Amino acid sequence: MSLHSEINEQPARIKSLLQSQRKTVEKIAAAINQRDIQYVFLAARGTSDNAGRYANYLLGSLNGLPLALATPSLFTYYKRPPKLKNALVIGVSQSGKSPDIVSVLDEGKKQGCLTLAITNEPSSPLAEASDFVIDIQAGAEKAVAATKTYTTELMSIAMLSAALSGRRVLWDDLAKLPTWMGQVLKQDKFIQQAVQRYRYIDQTIVLGRGYNYSTAFEWALKLKELTYIIAEPYSSADFAHGPIAMVEPGYPVLAVAPKGKVFDTMLEMLKRLRSDISAELVVISNDKRALSLAQTPITIPSEVPEWLTPLVNILPAQLFAYHLTVAKGYNTEQPRSIRKVTETK
Repeated sequence: MSLHSEINEQPARIKSLLQSQRKTVEKIAAAINQRDIQYVFLAARGTSDNAGRYANYLLGSLNGLPLALATPSLFTYYKRPPKLKNALVIGVSQSGKSPDIVSVLDEGKKQGCLTLAITNEPSSPLAEASDFVIDIQAGAEKAVAATKTYTTELMSIAMLSAALSGRRVLWDDLAKLPTWMGQVLKQDKFIQQAVQRYRYIDQTIVLGRGYNYSTAFEWALKLKELTYIIAEPYSSADFAHGPIAMVEPGYPVLAVAPKGKVFDTMLEMLKRLRSDISAELVVISNDKRALSLAQTPITIPSEVPEWLTPLVNILPAQLFAYHLTVAKGYNTEQPRSIRKVTETK
């Protein structure tokens, strides 16, 4: 099993997760709805933290739940945890072994909060510290760079949101995800050829907004982990407030710009980057206007609803990072200086 095979495994994993865990997720949602939950307090690190960024937008927009990302050092080193009254405390971790994430769930329980673990290891310390567990069932992930554990974390969050909402149409959308993901993966050869254009880049900007703020961070993380380039993620709104000054003609900018509520603002930024600055654009989108501005356009299915685009958009981003790693002559399976499981305190 390789990083490339794990990327291509994701549609099957998403389909299996939906079939096997829906009833469990619905039971968890029922328990949450019985409590006076006012907000979500979520602890995660690395790739799982980017899944938390998705939850921030999704649970807020579809379920009316504000979400705060935890600062675990307050629980471990400073010993000054915040008051968590009426919070749903969630820990997201593929291994479930990081002590600082477990400490947040332990404190949540101590304060009488409902706790939930989203993990690939249902017998892990994180799962044992939680009232409820969503087993993401990604299977063994051998490559150091997380791919299928990320999308199954996103899927678990999306399923929880659908269950909390009680809207059947959302489950209908979720059932279509494996097909949409499979369609995107068919662009593998195109992406393999396209990355040759970027073989010698050593820095880039990655833009996303709304639900795909998480995608920008995860794409940038994969580029840092695998290709060792400086890849900085930004919301297109934040990017306009100063960092755009870094961009000069030919500077590579990667953008995630699917149709949806924030598309117009992303399109305006892409027009500015292409027309005013002559930047080099790689764009993932399902809108022809955005794709027409890119030197390297990557298409996703037009019918994917905005709230699920992060699960589809990240696949070509993963392939881009994988093939760029190969083009640069680096090891895709064992990046330097990092391990599969990182246990921070």
